[in-house]
Amino acid sequence: MKNYRRTLAASTLVKDPVVDAQGKKIGTLKEVMIDLELGTIAYLVISFGGFLSLGEKLFAIPYAAVKVDEDSKQIIVDTTKEKLENSPGFDPNNWPDATQFDIEGLYGFYKVKPYWHDPTERW
Repeated sequence: MKNYRRTLAASTLVKDPVVDAQGKKIGTLKEVMIDLELGTIAYLVISFGGFLSLGEKLFAIPYAAVKVDEDSKQIIVDTTKEKLENSPGFDPNNWPDATQFDIEGLYGFYKVKPYWHDPTERW
């Protein structure tokens, strides 16, 4: 049984491929967004489409909705490219703060418990 790290520098994940549950590439990890007040990962920014950042689309995915595959150096998300296209996204030239878009809706879209909820509370 392999032991995985408990912590990892976010910069080592940026530019890693994002794949669906079948291993098909659906995008690239663009950024890891931190909730400064709570000191935890708020969401990941995934990019797909475009060439040399032209025409790319950016989408937010809750960290709770992904798995980091250290061996293959990729991010696994249980979604499809089609579902991702319908998920909350934003303009690459105008990144929103979590207070500027519906982060509660984002977590609901992916059906994961929001990180800011009481850990003893059932969701």
